[in-house]
Amino acid sequence: MKLLLFLLTLITGLDTSLDKLSTLRLGTVRGVRSLPRVPRWKRERRTEHSSRSERKRRDSFGMFDGYDSCSEDTSSSSSSEESEEEVAPLPSNLPIIKNNGQVYTYPDGKSGMATCEMCGMVGVRDAFYSKTKRFCSVSCSRSYSSNSKKASILARLQGKPPTKKAKVLQKQPLVAKLAAYAQYQATLQNQAKTKAAVSMEGFSWGNYINSNSFIAAPVTCFKHAPMGTCWGDISENVRVEVPNTDCSLPTKVFWIAGIVKLAGYNALLRYEGFESDSALDFWCNICGSDIHPVGWCAASGKPLVPPRTIQHKYTNWKAFLVKRLTGAKTLPPDFSQKVSESMQYPFKPCMRVEVVDKRHLCRTRVAVVESVIGGRLRLVYEESEDRTDDFWCHMHSPLIHHIGWSRSIGHRFKRSDITKKQDGHFDTPPHLFAKVKEVDQSGEWFKEGMKLEAIDPLNLSTICVATIRKVLADGFLMIGIDGSEAADGSDWFCYHATSPSIFPVGFCEINMIELTPPRGYTKLPFKWFDYLRETGSIAAPVKLFNKDVPNHGFRVGMKLEAVDLMEPRLICVATVTRIIHRLLRIHFDGWEEEYDQWVDCESPDLYPVGWCQLTGYQLQPPASQSSRENQSASSKQKKKAKSQQYKGHKKMTTLQLKEELLDGEDYNFLQGASDQESNGSANFYIKQEP
Repeated sequence: MKLLLFLLTLITGLDTSLDKLSTLRLGTVRGVRSLPRVPRWKRERRTEHSSRSERKRRDSFGMFDGYDSCSEDTSSSSSSEESEEEVAPLPSNLPIIKNNGQVYTYPDGKSGMATCEMCGMVGVRDAFYSKTKRFCSVSCSRSYSSNSKKASILARLQGKPPTKKAKVLQKQPLVAKLAAYAQYQATLQNQAKTKAAVSMEGFSWGNYINSNSFIAAPVTCFKHAPMGTCWGDISENVRVEVPNTDCSLPTKVFWIAGIVKLAGYNALLRYEGFESDSALDFWCNICGSDIHPVGWCAASGKPLVPPRTIQHKYTNWKAFLVKRLTGAKTLPPDFSQKVSESMQYPFKPCMRVEVVDKRHLCRTRVAVVESVIGGRLRLVYEESEDRTDDFWCHMHSPLIHHIGWSRSIGHRFKRSDITKKQDGHFDTPPHLFAKVKEVDQSGEWFKEGMKLEAIDPLNLSTICVATIRKVLADGFLMIGIDGSEAADGSDWFCYHATSPSIFPVGFCEINMIELTPPRGYTKLPFKWFDYLRETGSIAAPVKLFNKDVPNHGFRVGMKLEAVDLMEPRLICVATVTRIIHRLLRIHFDGWEEEYDQWVDCESPDLYPVGWCQLTGYQLQPPASQSSRENQSASSKQKKKAKSQQYKGHKKMTTLQLKEELLDGEDYNFLQGASDQESNGSANFYIKQEP
């Protein structure tokens, strides 16, 4: 036993001497662990750490520190290991890059990777210790050698043959890595097949825009949409950190990409290093959770790995990235936080509101918020027992109001059969609703009987001859379409005096828009002067209309996502086909022009490309060629096909409105009538061509 203890002490002393010699030769190797028994090692490691810190401070991008290992001379040898077996390297196309917490890449793809037989750490082979490259550090090499020698001597003393059990056990991580890698490759192939099948059937904004060279309206055009007011300078050439999909690693890694093209929230990205090669360009939503500003990987400890296709192009990726990124723009550091904050909505389920009755536009009803998606509300009318009688609108829509709004302005209201609130339901605070501009009704103001032009809320592709039928409080007006009014006013609708959906007499003629004359009017072409004289009417003063035209940023031909206001639960692929100051003509791609809609540039029913993907809303793709060919040639059959597709309202006759109105119980406050405001607008004096 004494002999055994003496031999063990002798081995330990020999190891210590060898360690001192190795320390003198390997003082700059990265990842070497400090040894309390060797003070000089501590000093040299502190010196190395200090120099590394200085390089970090000089580096503009902290993520590059790990690349130093590719160019530093880290090879050395130890006399105690020259006879050891060399571990077979991993395949060269497996660029595993993490070693002792530092990020590495292996650009040339020739020498491959290595696994430490002591601790199981995987890293770049050239960054490993000694000629055999079997250990990640001197500490692991020493520990392994010491354990092997001790085990060998003890085995001899016990009369057993030498064992390599420790070595076999330490090689298991390598086998596990290879197995995981094989499984990962199989998973990638399955995912690729699945994605390919889905993309053939589904609609892709990226493919749609690329194949037709379309442009999309910028996010800044939509102030009500997420990031609409804080989009900033996000544009082409901005750099971001994104997942690297051109990689064979079983773990998620990242690389830097630049924005080649913007389409709303969607961006066409190209990995750095591909120059003008667009082979691996890809579209993604810039507000997605996998898009980060440059430097995020360094701060989060995530690995940056160049795409496999271009790994061979550069031997010093750090120098390449420093050159490419110096002076480049990236996303703000708090970009993801801003996205999250802009997608927080004050409306919550169970809130009660007053909303226009979709069956009788002349009145409002109480409805309850059922769900909120991207600021859009699914409202269920309070009397609906099966909760299927619903209505969709945006939380900033002029169609919804706080409880008591109808009574306050004298608007017609349908009394609910429910005598008390249901458990959990509560009135929405009034301050959450969109505010209308205050007006002074004490001076010259709109009067009953005045003529004007207005967008027909039941046929949003037309601007019609209209009449003010009643003046309500707070600047609201009840308006009827000439030639299609019910005697009892059941088909009137409500617009505010500042609404961009009403226009002075002559607006359509000045801006070369077709004005729809009253139904049954035979003196065509329609002339306002003759019509006013025949009806004994006067035109509403031009100065009373809203003439503000914001710098909205829309251009003809821009793509966007738009609500079909005749079936407001649907959001469709659409195009701006005409601009008259603040009034936009929205065309639904794949459908004919008769289904177009006039919409205001600030309408909450317009969204940037990618909004549906960002919020999880269902986007309706363009109508297919076969769908269009199935439509009949006659206008009547076309309208029928459209109504079946979109399930929108057909314009009701006077008799239908009267009969349906009798079915419901309603009553008037002071001045009685209804609320419906489509989005649309314009100015009145300057002609503007499409």
